[in-house]
Amino acid sequence: MERLIGARQSYDWGSTAAIPELLGERSDDRPWAEQWYGSHASGPTGLADGSGTLADLIAADPQRLLGEDVVRRFGPQLPFLLKLIAPEQALSLQVHPSMEQAIEGFRRENEAGLALDDPDRSYKDANHKPEMVLALTRYDAVAGFRAPRRAAEVLTGLDSALAHRMRRTLRLNPTRFGIRQVFSDLVSTGTRPTSAEIDELVCEIVARLERGGSPSRRADTNAVVMARTFPGDPGVAAALLLNPVTLQPGEALFVPAGSVHAYISGLGVEIMASSDNVLRAGLTTKHVDVPSMLACVDYVAAPPVRPAPEYLSRATRAYYAPVDDFELLVTEVVPADGCVQVPGRGPRIALALEGATTITTPAGQAELERGQALFVGADERVLAVEGDGVVVQADVP
Repeated sequence: MERLIGARQSYDWGSTAAIPELLGERSDDRPWAEQWYGSHASGPTGLADGSGTLADLIAADPQRLLGEDVVRRFGPQLPFLLKLIAPEQALSLQVHPSMEQAIEGFRRENEAGLALDDPDRSYKDANHKPEMVLALTRYDAVAGFRAPRRAAEVLTGLDSALAHRMRRTLRLNPTRFGIRQVFSDLVSTGTRPTSAEIDELVCEIVARLERGGSPSRRADTNAVVMARTFPGDPGVAAALLLNPVTLQPGEALFVPAGSVHAYISGLGVEIMASSDNVLRAGLTTKHVDVPSMLACVDYVAAPPVRPAPEYLSRATRAYYAPVDDFELLVTEVVPADGCVQVPGRGPRIALALEGATTITTPAGQAELERGQALFVGADERVLAVEGDGVVVQADVP
C-alpha cells in the first residue's frame, strides 16, 4: 500500500470550498475544480512519503503492481483515473473521442509539432475517455441529445429568429441529421449565432420561466445558469438540444465517447479511462476546437446512461460501466460489521469519503480518514475495510 497525494486542478469553473472541505483542508479562495488520483502526465499523483509519483512507482515494476492481465490489456500503465470534481459553474460543452479518434488525433498533432502543454492542443494522449460520475451532492448536467421532436418542443413558444430557425430545421428533418445540422450551425464559425441573438433567446427563456408553462423548466434553468457565466455563447442554445440530468447523492451518470455533455454544478467522484482528451465547442475559456469536436460527436438521440448500483453485499455496492478500463465500488461500514472484504482485483485506488476506516491487505494495514487515498497493487490481492466510514474504490474489471 502507498499513501497518495492527489494532484489539484484549479480550473476557473471550480468551487472554492467543496473539495478542500472534503479533504479537510482550508480553502485559499481559489477555484479547486478537480483532485486527480492516477498516473496521467497532466496531473501526476504524488506518493505521500515524498519518494516520487505513482507513475514512477508503477513504471519501476508494472507486472507486480498492475498484474499480468492488466499489462497485457492496457500496457504498463494504470488504465483508470479517479477524480473528485466540483463544478460551481457550467464547464465546457464537450465531447470525448473514441480510441481510434484519439490515436489519430494524437498522431496528427504530434506531426504538426504541437507540444503536449501547448494551449492550442486538443489531444493530450492516444487514449479514449469514457467516464462516469457518482454524485456526492445534488449534481446537475446535460448529456446526450434529446429526440429531435422533443428538442423542437422545448423551443415551442420562443419567438426569436434563432428559436424559429432551430425549430424549423428540427420539424422539417426530425432525425439525427436534423440534430446534426442545428448543432453544427450553432457552434461552427461561419454559421454560429451572434451574441445578440443568444441574449435575445435567453431573455425569452427567462420570461417563460417567470410566467410558467415551460415545456422543460430544467432545460430553461440550465440555459439561464450557463448564460450568466458565458453571455452570448452559442453553447447556451446548443444545451437546449441535450438531455437535462439531475443526480441525487448515490446516483451515477456514464458518458460514452461521442456524447456531448456539460457539467453544471455539484460535487462528485469521477472515474474514467486514463486520458485528458477533451474536445470543446463552447462555454469555456479554454481551447475550442469545433472541427475536431464535431468529427467525434454521436448525434443519435438517447436517454442519459445512469448505471444503477449493484449490491455485492450489505456494505458494498458497485457501479459498472460498459467499458473495460474501470469500475467503481462504494463500501460503507460501521463497527458492528467487523472486517468487510471488498471485491476487486488488479490495481486499486481507495479514497475515503467519510469517517475513519482501516484498510487491510496481506501487506499490512493503513488508517484511512476522510479525504485520504491509498494505492493498492495487484500483488496484494485482497482488500478489506473496517471501522466507521465510507470508502470508494477504483479498480479494473
